Amino acid sequence: MQIQIVCVGKIKDAYISSGVVEFEKRLRPYGKIFITELAEVKIPDNASASDELRVKEREGELILANVKEGFFKIALDPNGMSLSSEEFSDVFRDAKLSGKNLCFIIGGPLGLSPKLLQSVEKKLSLSRMTFTHPMTRLILLEQVYRAFRILNGEPYHK
Repeated sequence: MQIQIVCVGKIKDAYISSGVVEFEKRLRPYGKIFITELAEVKIPDNASASDELRVKEREGELILANVKEGFFKIALDPNGMSLSSEEFSDVFRDAKLSGKNLCFIIGGPLGLSPKLLQSVEKKLSLSRMTFTHPMTRLILLEQVYRAFRILNGEPYHK
């Protein structure tokens, strides 16, 4: 199974970068994990709502242009479904059984465009709380790792 994470913005904090590297290393035995990091579209100073929508639309176009062909797209969105770790592991089980690869999408600071959200197969919320986008990437990788551990009947911290 291949898993792509498409995200807008770079990680600037060393502690988050080291966590991402650690989980990428831990995930190697389970499949090919690759991160596609896209540059943020500049948000104009004193941006209006229409300016912000244009930024989200442009980022959405860039994201969709970088999703690997045929991957099952899952957008991380505050209004998405909330799943337990066990339920999240079912997403991987179902994808594996159907021969699908997964692409998780993390937007920029303004979130994801309505057009992009309409184009994905699933919307997922990691929490009702707000996280920085780099922290979201780290939390997602940890949950992907946990999902594989659950699927393989391996011990994991509960």
